[in-house]
Amino acid sequence: MRYFVTSVFAISLLGSSAAMAQQVDCANPLTQSDMNICAADMYRAADGDLNLAYRMATAKAREMDQYVAAGEVTNLDMLRDAQRAWIPFRDKACSAESNLARGGSMQPLLFHSCLERLTRQRTQDLRFFGEVN
Repeated sequence: MRYFVTSVFAISLLGSSAAMAQQVDCANPLTQSDMNICAADMYRAADGDLNLAYRMATAKAREMDQYVAAGEVTNLDMLRDAQRAWIPFRDKACSAESNLARGGSMQPLLFHSCLERLTRQRTQDLRFFGEVN
């Protein structure tokens, strides 16, 4: 029974957080909590853009791989390895950057703002690869 009560409480908190997030005006966030929510939303949008750019880049890599000799590393493998290395780099870099406000209410804002900034930079790199090459 204790687990059920705790779970219901946690679910109700999540529900109220989602409802609060819908009410936040990110054009004019008024509280630190609002700023944190908006920064997380901006990162999620940037991540969506990144995923699209990555799909474009992998399509280009596959196209380029028709010219790769047998036994050579493919462009797709190199791109995939680079992306897999970049994600933990980004996350660790942003964790370190957010520690400027370690334990404070501003730490999530710094973390998500960094994630957005680095994700947008990576998106540009992937777009360059997918569109220019």
